[in-house]
Amino acid sequence: YMPMCPEAVIAMLACARIGAIHSVVFAGFSADALTERIQDANSRVVITANEGKRGPKGVPLKKTVDEALLRCPCVRHVLVHRHTSTECEMSAGRDQWLHTLLESQRPYCPCEWMDSEDGLFILYTSGSTGKPKGVMHTSGGYLTYVSMTHDYVLNLNPSTQGHCSFVYACMADVGWITGHSYIVYGPLSNGVTTLLFESTPLYPSPDRYWQTVQAHRINVFYAAPTALRALMKYGNEHVTKYDRSSLTVLGSVGEP
Repeated sequence: YMPMCPEAVIAMLACARIGAIHSVVFAGFSADALTERIQDANSRVVITANEGKRGPKGVPLKKTVDEALLRCPCVRHVLVHRHTSTECEMSAGRDQWLHTLLESQRPYCPCEWMDSEDGLFILYTSGSTGKPKGVMHTSGGYLTYVSMTHDYVLNLNPSTQGHCSFVYACMADVGWITGHSYIVYGPLSNGVTTLLFESTPLYPSPDRYWQTVQAHRINVFYAAPTALRALMKYGNEHVTKYDRSSLTVLGSVGEP
């Protein structure tokens, strides 16, 4: 239950490395939604942050976790990433600061070898049509599929694939399947640099996407139709004032 920060991806990859199944919950979901997913998966550990950011607003993630866990006796540990300077309550014996724990760890963790049909993660439906349903994704087939589709659909250049100079950006949230597949597992299995975007397309102004393209020399840019429609009414001047010459592919998803 994390904001769009590197630690969210690090937590996912850490689970994958030791063979623990992760269940990422979108940081905009309520305490009730978080409770349902924790209870259904019988989760033992929750990783969160003291606070997230949504444009100019702070999102009290740890406070929401505390509320959710009043109904989740299965949870033994809460690991908290200090993402902002905002203080949060810490429950003695259960909650620990992530940075403090990391200081005492060895720098290398051996990987757990997994079978292709072993679970990698559970991702829950939105629950808009009833109780959220958990979908299990396995290790081998899922990773094969997302690395293949990321390569072919988004037309990675074979001469640059595997080099960190190739910059790929998916502007979705890591809490959705798009985020799992095309921010984390697909791009990293193909050896390209992947970009996380923690903001909204309109904050602090409608040029934020294109400012990001120029600043990071993004080669492939992938965003939802909803986000692009939200930007259309602001005109082209927010786009054309930035250098977009690095772009080779614009990707979108979900509808014609």
